[in-house]
Parts: sequence; C-alpha cells; structure tokens
Amino acid sequence: MTDGRTEQLDATRDRTEQVDASRERAERVGAGGGRVERGDAARNRVAVLRATERLLAEGGGDHVSIDRVAALAGVGKGTVFRRFGSRAGLLQALLEERSKDLREAVTDGPPPLGPGAPARDRLLAFLDGLGAIAEGNAILLAAHEQACAEDKYDDPSYRSWHGHLSALIGEARPELDAGFVAHALLAVFDGALIRQVTPPEDPRRFTRSVRSLALALLGDGEDGRHLRAEVAARVPEDR
Repeated sequence: MTDGRTEQLDATRDRTEQVDASRERAERVGAGGGRVERGDAARNRVAVLRATERLLAEGGGDHVSIDRVAALAGVGKGTVFRRFGSRAGLLQALLEERSKDLREAVTDGPPPLGPGAPARDRLLAFLDGLGAIAEGNAILLAAHEQACAEDKYDDPSYRSWHGHLSALIGEARPELDAGFVAHALLAVFDGALIRQVTPPEDPRRFTRSVRSLALALLGDGEDGRHLRAEVAARVPEDR
C-alpha cells in the first residue's frame, strides 16, 4: 500500500510528464510540409545538448546519464527520453550538431569541399574538415563510440560520412572496394587514438596522418605529384 503523500507525488509526476509530452507534440507540420519546432521545444533541445556537453567536459562519457542531463537542463526526464530516446541518442545528436557545418559545406558549399572539384580534392578536403572536428571533440567521439558500439554502422553521422567517402573513393578509384576503404578510413577516427597521437604542441598531427593514409590507400593516380606535395605540407594549425 502507498500513503497519500506518495500518491500525490506520483500524480504530480504524471502531470509534469503530460505537460512535457504536450510540448513535444507541439512540433507541427508547416505550410511547406516540413516540421516546425516550437520555441519552447527548441529551447529545451538546446538546453539538453548544452547539459550533455557540460557533463562530458566534467567527467567524460561515464558522467552522462539521462537523470543528470535532465536535472542540469531543467527539464523532465520524459522530455529527454521522448526527444533523444537514450544516452546514445543524446551523444548522437550532439555529434550531429558538431558536424552540421561540415555536412552543409559538403552539399552546398564551394569546392573543394563542396561540389565541383575533382573527387580526390574533395576527399582530402572532407578528411581535413572531419579531422578538425575529431581533434576538437575527442572526448565526445570516445563516449559516442562506447555508447553506440552495437549500432555504430547505423549511426546517422557515420552513415553520412561513409556514404560521402564511398562515393568519392568510387569516383577516384573505381577498381577499389569503395565501401570497405571508406570504413577503413573512418576506423581511425577513434577518440582514444586521437588523444594518444595529438600532442599539445602539434594539434593537427592526426589530420595530417589521416590524409597520408588516404593517399596511401588511393595510390598516386594522375595527380600523384600534386597530392604528395599536399601531404608534405603541414595542415594549418589555426583554422
């Protein structure tokens, strides 16, 4: 049996969850057919991601939990569950946010990152951009890898990166297994490895090494001399 106070607490919790659910359902279909996020839902999303970010910085991936994120963000646990689904979903969303600019540059930006440049140039530019994200977010990558290990290849960011790399590799070297080579390149984007090989005095070492690996996998091709010169040059430390 439960006493009256417990029943009141349960009723209050239920009402809070109902309010949170109503707010989440406030994402409506707009006139153009896309989803329109209401201001309070958008603010909650930002608050949750910033809370996840802060907890990562304070204690790494093991410090991130739904309870802690909800408390720090000032929202109900139900709101976090409905919006992100799990701890892995939180980390996936944060990684997608961190890579948004790169994703948009690939589809709509100027070459060589965007459309219009040779496949090899686009591939190197993409690895440069992805390397910069990785170097600046090694803790997030490590936590993301741990949380999403069972579904790594279905992760939205991974699928996007792998699809883009596969297309470029297939265009540059059609005789290779483009999908496998893309997986091989992405395998080195490991949070622990990035931290291991990136000394404070050389913050872009990881990216330069990835570029060298990509060229070793792709071979010389018609523009081998040009690409070898690029590998020999340092990636600028200040982006």
